[in-house]
Amino acid sequence: MKQDKGMESPVVQLVSFNKLLEHYDEQLKSPNTHLAERAKYVLDAQAPYPILREGFSDLSLLEEHKDVIKIILEDTFAPILTNNEIKTATTAFEDLVFNSSERFQKLLKEAGEGFEPEIHNLPMEYTYIMKCSVILKFHYGYNLDFKRPLFYDIPDANGVMNRYRIMYNADFMEILPTEKAKELTEDDVDELLASFDNLDLWKEKIPPNSFIAKGFIISNMFDVTAEHSISEIKSTLIGSKKKENEPFMESFQNTFRSLFRLKDINVGFAGYDSNANNFFKIYGKGMESYVLNGKDLESCDAMLCDNSHGKLFDEGKYFAISNVEKYFEKSSGGVQPYKNLMEQGIRSAILAPISVNGNLLGVLELVSKKPNELNSVNANKLDDVMPYIISAVMRTIEEEENLIDAVIQHECTTVHPSVYWKFQEEAKRFMADELAGNQPVFREIVFKDVYPLYGQIDIKDSSKERNLSIQRDLMIQLSEINEILKEAVKKYGLPIYEELIYRVDNYLEEVREALFTHTEQAVFDFVKEEIDPVFKHFKKEDKYLKALIGEYEKKIDGTTESYYDHRRNYDESVMEANMLLASHLDKKQEEAQAMFPHYFERYKTDGVEHNMYIGSSIARDRVFDKLYLSNLRLWQLQVMCEMENKYYALKSKLPVKLDVASLILVYSTSLAIRFRMDEKRFDVDGTYNARYEVIKKRIDKSYIKGTNERLTQKGKLSIVYSQRKDEREYMRYLGFLKAKGYFTNNIEIVELEGLQGVTGLKAIRAEILYKKDKKSERTYTYDDLMEELRA
Repeated sequence: MKQDKGMESPVVQLVSFNKLLEHYDEQLKSPNTHLAERAKYVLDAQAPYPILREGFSDLSLLEEHKDVIKIILEDTFAPILTNNEIKTATTAFEDLVFNSSERFQKLLKEAGEGFEPEIHNLPMEYTYIMKCSVILKFHYGYNLDFKRPLFYDIPDANGVMNRYRIMYNADFMEILPTEKAKELTEDDVDELLASFDNLDLWKEKIPPNSFIAKGFIISNMFDVTAEHSISEIKSTLIGSKKKENEPFMESFQNTFRSLFRLKDINVGFAGYDSNANNFFKIYGKGMESYVLNGKDLESCDAMLCDNSHGKLFDEGKYFAISNVEKYFEKSSGGVQPYKNLMEQGIRSAILAPISVNGNLLGVLELVSKKPNELNSVNANKLDDVMPYIISAVMRTIEEEENLIDAVIQHECTTVHPSVYWKFQEEAKRFMADELAGNQPVFREIVFKDVYPLYGQIDIKDSSKERNLSIQRDLMIQLSEINEILKEAVKKYGLPIYEELIYRVDNYLEEVREALFTHTEQAVFDFVKEEIDPVFKHFKKEDKYLKALIGEYEKKIDGTTESYYDHRRNYDESVMEANMLLASHLDKKQEEAQAMFPHYFERYKTDGVEHNMYIGSSIARDRVFDKLYLSNLRLWQLQVMCEMENKYYALKSKLPVKLDVASLILVYSTSLAIRFRMDEKRFDVDGTYNARYEVIKKRIDKSYIKGTNERLTQKGKLSIVYSQRKDEREYMRYLGFLKAKGYFTNNIEIVELEGLQGVTGLKAIRAEILYKKDKKSERTYTYDDLMEELRA
């Protein structure tokens, strides 16, 4: 064992057996003849070697006098208990073992050659101070409680780490002062007790080598592996925070291995969804489910046999499979869990239900590649740890639900950070009412006197493009069905197949002419109810037709159960465009919020729309001025142009080359917005303010007065307004942005046809300038850009 060589110490170590021999001195006077004779035998053996009483620092003498020392310690180390007790005789503080029981020697041998046990929870830097604590108690008489549990971790022959608690017996120690020892006052001791980590102070008050530690230590060790493993499992599971780099599952599995004293067992988990009656994989680093065998989800009925189902669900008890192969053979390989375990080389397992009030939350899986290693007997070891596992699972479920709520709130509702403070205030008031015993009501959140801004970039003719993609897919699917039916007619000549071809041709003609609302569903029902059963019959009867149908079915999308090629291209084009536009808008919004706080929401349709509201009631502690409204309007114009540029840089890479058109609605009157609790979103408040929402919903469908021309046009930004002052303001902004290369000189003012309930609207249409790429300094109109991209 290691010694603390070269380290300063307040004590000089002397190995001595004086205190033990003094007991034998007393026994010489005993009326018990046997004890007196035994004492005489020991004292006579020691008498020629007075140094064993006087003490020595030369540790080589331990080897030189080992036979005599063995006689002295023989009663302390009773031979009859040597194979049971884990016991050592050591030097004080340094733990140099010079005598030990057979069982201790066996433990070291099994641990492997060169293994030296170390006390892992006694930091070396505190050794000096701990020795001083002993001196304060045994010499100066200050009863300090410096005891703490000390442990050895020693692996067994199988490599499983076992823990042993060390109990020290210092009855055979003497603490004697040297000339260097100092007298200590109450103030000195008070100062030391307040400065545990001040090593220099301790060395000043109790200098190095100021005392002699004379004697030896008896240490007894007790196997506390099971208790420690349970404690570790408890700490691991109850601890609410884990370090990101902590190998949780590895540590967790090692703890279970120590608890069961089995080196190669593994731990897995499977969650249980009672609503769907499914087992599911728990996602986490290192988390596995051996029962699911790589699957994310599996029906409970498919995964459990009657016996295991009864144990886990009905009785809430462990289900032990001591010999997986035997169970597998008995079931003729028909039971899924045995098959899954066999495929992974698992030969014994314990499935433990994690239940609360009779409701199954999941299953803890212990597995081994050795038969009978896990069984119904050692399964009972889980009784001591299951309460902590259940507690951890319950906490994890709660944390996951909280996280889900947070994600939903972040992703799906419109509680924007700029207005979150108002919700916090209301929540605090709500809780205060509840604590006061009142019936709490969460009042609606209202912001008054705010100015709205609205903008959209919409995909032009999106309904037409979507219908066209559906039309093409249906025609391709019906044509392929027709080809297969024609082959069937050639081969079998049945009139019923000709009748089906006739109906397919009718649907083809109907789809080719125009796609009505009901047409897609009618074709889907026809294929599902009429064609699919016939194809199923063909696949059984004819190999050639089966091959043709196989090629046809490869093109059928599993989700839509129909041909999904042109529609996929359209959907992917819209999705990719929306993601790009929304991402840019969100990024620019961060800059805008820094200028002045305001409410913002955006949502994706066939394009991206956004609402903004700005005013003093939202800004909370900031003083609002209309200058900030003007600034936000100018910012909106710039960002809309940038989004157009972003989209047209992407357009050539999309499967479907769609066009977009941009629109801004200017509304100069302040209004109030209210958070609708049922819809979880803000909306304008009051009948008068509803006019703004009406305009917003209908404006993109408006026409230029006296014409059939739609207001929104590709390559142009439309700015809708109703007041002359708004026209002047935006013309000023356009002049500025035109100088910065955002717009051409092609700017027009148009009057709009009256919408239902709304008249007197006008619009500015400004032609946008585009850059071919980020590096390009040259700008293009829409037509120029399209021509350049085609070149």
